[in-house]
Amino acid sequence: MTEQLADPEDAKLATLARAALGRASAAEGAAVRDDIGRTYVGTAVQLPTLQLTALQVAVVQAVSSGAQALEAAVVVTDAPNVDDRVVRDLSADAPVHVVRP
Repeated sequence: MTEQLADPEDAKLATLARAALGRASAAEGAAVRDDIGRTYVGTAVQLPTLQLTALQVAVVQAVSSGAQALEAAVVVTDAPNVDDRVVRDLSADAPVHVVRP
């Protein structure tokens, strides 16, 4: 689902995800916010032996920094569908917003 972000904190996540996308010249970017307000970003990884979505990378960043739960996620992508299962591993009800580049 493509959304306009009414929550200013979620809009900040979109800005962070877009910035990561621009820096890496990747196909997609993502940002997540943990339950204490820290943010983490990631871009898609496409290596011969490792393929990760931007959302997976952002969640890995959060978990490796000690995050126990997520409040929200934003994915910047042109893909028609976003697999949000990695977010659900930490938070069943965290919104996952999809915005276009």
